[in-house]
Amino acid sequence: MSALPTIGFVGLGSMGWPMASLLHKAGYPLQVIDASKERAQAFAKEIGGTVAASNRALAAASELIITILPTSNIVEAVLNGPDGLLAGMRPGSVVIDMTSGVPTITRTLAEQVKAAKGHFVDAPVSGGVPRAKTGELAIMFGGSAEILERVRPVLSCMGTSITPTGDVGSAHAMKALNNLVSAGGFLIGVEALLIGKRFGLDPSAMVDVLNSSTGMNNSTQKKFKQFVLSGKYNAGFGLDLMVKDLTIALGIGRDTNTPTPFSSLCREMWASCAQMLGPGQDHTAIAKLSEALAGDTLSEKTEK
Repeated sequence: MSALPTIGFVGLGSMGWPMASLLHKAGYPLQVIDASKERAQAFAKEIGGTVAASNRALAAASELIITILPTSNIVEAVLNGPDGLLAGMRPGSVVIDMTSGVPTITRTLAEQVKAAKGHFVDAPVSGGVPRAKTGELAIMFGGSAEILERVRPVLSCMGTSITPTGDVGSAHAMKALNNLVSAGGFLIGVEALLIGKRFGLDPSAMVDVLNSSTGMNNSTQKKFKQFVLSGKYNAGFGLDLMVKDLTIALGIGRDTNTPTPFSSLCREMWASCAQMLGPGQDHTAIAKLSEALAGDTLSEKTEK
């Protein structure tokens, strides 16, 4: 029998699949489940692990449980009910919520898990699908130092940076605020490229200059050439999910009575683009909003 604890992994989406794959590669026995039974079965066939019959059965067979789902409301639904995780959870089990969640809901869920004699921590990630595949995610951790040391070996399979942020809920707050900064940097970068193009500068050369100058940010480094100038718009993180995270960040601003003039405009632009383009869009497609406003395009594919 393996000395490693069995991990129940809930959510095999674009991020969850590669993260769970790394845990399997590290030798952890896996119980897996997904809203799509077919996807869970495909994971078990292609990667390994056992498909759990229900969330309750998954919890009963696991010592650690990881959830990475679209929203906190879905996490709440997975935890509760006659076939929920709480119904089958072993005393002392740790639930690691790696969803980009709402801090206030996270704290409520932590109390529910505590009442069931378990532990609930938040550990959202940053780095996108590429770094999920390589195990180089940045992980934020909200919870006690004792629980962090208990789960650190598991988190280390998926990320190279694990940063404690404080009590439960603090990591989800930090993740939303990180994405707020990322979203703002993307928008201002795209506008700069459009201004430069109209002036006569080459957008690709502009990206090179930005990346060797003080205008460098994550979008100039890892998104503009790869997903905007190329016209691919397939970074692997949904536009709707970015709007969700920005909404969470603005909610934290309201709860703390913090003025958020730029953040509010940023969120409004992302939400407007989501409305304009419709569901199923990659977040890098936000560039199309600025392009539409300018009556111009940055995509090299379009120009050829």
